Amino acid sequence: MKIRCLIVDDEPLAQRVIERYIENLPFLEIAGKCNNAVEAIDFLHEKEADLIFLDINMPKLTGIDFLKTLKNPPLVIITTAYAEYAIQGYELDVVDYLMKPFAFDRFYKAIQKAEEILKGRENVHHDAREGDKPEDNFLFIKSSKKTFKVNLDQILYIEALGDYVKIYTTDKMIVSYQSLKNIETLLPAKQFPRIHKSFIIALSRIDMIEGNQVKVRDRLIPVGTNYKTEFEKLIRSV
Repeated sequence: MKIRCLIVDDEPLAQRVIERYIENLPFLEIAGKCNNAVEAIDFLHEKEADLIFLDINMPKLTGIDFLKTLKNPPLVIITTAYAEYAIQGYELDVVDYLMKPFAFDRFYKAIQKAEEILKGRENVHHDAREGDKPEDNFLFIKSSKKTFKVNLDQILYIEALGDYVKIYTTDKMIVSYQSLKNIETLLPAKQFPRIHKSFIIALSRIDMIEGNQVKVRDRLIPVGTNYKTEFEKLIRSV
């Protein structure tokens, strides 16, 4: 299966470089090219992409602001000449941050990271669209050479650990090779909100909320600034 790539950059030369690099890798294909983030929004309303190569400094809407508008974005590799945006990019869980001009070997390293994340999604045998059905209230989670069936009502919280996630349940902790963003898409959002770049919690398992922290059993979990408003809205709606 090919990885469908969307190039979003207002510089024609930068587009051509990425396009040429993509053509050198047979498992990649170009899904589309956009000259700015507004075009990219329209594209994603009509079509799908697995991976976005995203410039930052563009007219109309910056790449960072565009990324913030996407509820469940594809994987993103930032391509820019501005190093000062790196921290913002990683806070938004981008796969990698390529500084222009970048060579093919650096490009390929970023692609390998994206490929590993996409492969990790195959480790979870669960259709998120069916997640509200009572008979499907579980996930199959692959951990090393074992696959665990995890009932959703057993999950306490999930923590990011580099390229892995740690899933804490009522009776065990499971380490699985996949991104937090991936497992987030497989869980009912209202029951399992993401409250920090490194944490998803089970709403029903919260014992206490105090300031910018929630308590789940004996663990205090921070509520990130970028997630606080949505989390507070969710709490008020319960």
